[in-house]
Amino acid sequence: MRHGTHGHRGCEGGSDPWRRKGTGRNSRSVEQTKEATVNSVCSSGVRLQTRIKQNQTEVVAMEIKVLSRKDLINVLELPEVIEGVEAVYRAKAKGQVAAWPLVEHRFETGALMDIRSGGAFGEVAIHGAKLLNNFPENAEKGLPVFTGVLMAFDSKTGMPIGVMDASYITRLRTGAAAAIGAAALARPDSETLLLVGAGLQSIYLLGASILKLPDITKVIVADPYAPENASRYVKSIEKRLKEELHIDCGHVTFRACDDLKKAVEVSDVILTVTRSTKPLIMKDWVRPGTHLSCIGADMTGKEEIDPQLFTVARAFADDAKQCCAVGEMEIPARMGLISPDTVTGEIGQVLIGEVPGRVSADDITIFDATGLAALDLVTAKTAVESAQKKHLGTTAEI
Repeated sequence: MRHGTHGHRGCEGGSDPWRRKGTGRNSRSVEQTKEATVNSVCSSGVRLQTRIKQNQTEVVAMEIKVLSRKDLINVLELPEVIEGVEAVYRAKAKGQVAAWPLVEHRFETGALMDIRSGGAFGEVAIHGAKLLNNFPENAEKGLPVFTGVLMAFDSKTGMPIGVMDASYITRLRTGAAAAIGAAALARPDSETLLLVGAGLQSIYLLGASILKLPDITKVIVADPYAPENASRYVKSIEKRLKEELHIDCGHVTFRACDDLKKAVEVSDVILTVTRSTKPLIMKDWVRPGTHLSCIGADMTGKEEIDPQLFTVARAFADDAKQCCAVGEMEIPARMGLISPDTVTGEIGQVLIGEVPGRVSADDITIFDATGLAALDLVTAKTAVESAQKKHLGTTAEI
């Protein structure tokens, strides 16, 4: 073994600090008293400075990539995020993804902190954790309501790959997830898409869905909490999609609607992304053949659709147990309408052909996406690799 890699498989070292005059077989006692400092670079791109003494390796310093939101905007494109999310879903269906227990804490003020951790193994080989804060009162203080940090590690060596803003990555991979579910489960002839919710997350759902559903030509936007937001939204969304996400959607018409029931009744694909804690879409409004990707219910107590819809729909999850605990399926599960064992399947199983998605044109399909840490992590890996190529981001020594 080269001494530049001593104790760090997967790292490339410099010159051998031990190969000195007088350090042959008869000089072992002298060798063990020597000390050397070695600079190396791990396969994951982490620069290390290690001190080797008496055949023991001690890390003196590590350089890792730190990516700000601005960096992430400059290095990530939605198509490659979609590709990574699909890869994770497929890997999960093959047993190569771990979603470790969710840690959640609710403050007396109603603010929420949660930690989602896990990993994707095999070729992806990444694990880590994301800590997210949701402090609604921050809006009155001029501070962001959502903040978060993501830490990613190489699963072959345990070395850190990067630390970065979690919010932007969450928005991109969440949009990708909704679109992947819609593309896998919606009718192939779907033309009309309804977006319920016009907040910060919505543009990413819409952009990804336009990419994955090229036959969509009409988009209806409804915001049950602030109808005026929908009107403003449709005036600028085409320009925003082009400038912010580099998506050309000249073939799509956008209109706002303040009557949610009527909008639901004429839609083929419905994306929900609100903060609702009560049903917004009722079972009787949804016509046969409709697909719903439900994104807003990602914490306990949140729901966007009538629980009774699950009695007539083919229901799919990103993770069945997690969705029945904290997703759109949580309340129907508490009512006894669904359980992890009765969920039709997970989206990864559909993608690899293990479970059929839509089996008839009249099926109502639901995709409940609560989010997997592995989705954030594979997106983080893509971001770090792109940042290294473009020489962006900050290199920090820890």
